[in-house]
Amino acid sequence: MKSSILTVTVASIISVMLLSSCSSPEKKVENAQENVNEANADLDKANQEYLADIETYKKVTADQIEQNEKELADFRLKIRDEKKQAREDYDKKLAALEEKNNSMKQRMADFKENGKDNWNSFKSEFSHDMDEFGKAFKDLGTNNVKK
Repeated sequence: MKSSILTVTVASIISVMLLSSCSSPEKKVENAQENVNEANADLDKANQEYLADIETYKKVTADQIEQNEKELADFRLKIRDEKKQAREDYDKKLAALEEKNNSMKQRMADFKENGKDNWNSFKSEFSHDMDEFGKAFKDLGTNNVKK
């Protein structure tokens, strides 16, 4: 008899502990809803940062493209007193650089926000192209022919 009372008592204690440790279905739903709300807030924040990064980069590159246009125009004025052959060579190189600058301007205008991975890839490639343009323009200036 003592062992059966002991068994029932132990079983009751274990049952109470198990039941008290389990959350009610309502509590589980509340926890899940809180997790969803937190995830949505994090997603919104990440999306805002992504869009802000795009806008900032577009502004910076637009300013750089505008600066490139001014420098090309200034260089065109600078070479007008050069010898005819040198001026023709520079004009060809300037035309190619102007085309590249216009192409980059158009690529930036045509970019559509379609995912962070695509943005990072586009941004990396575009930055590389901007650097290459800068190097090409710098090289153009160093090949200055004397009159």
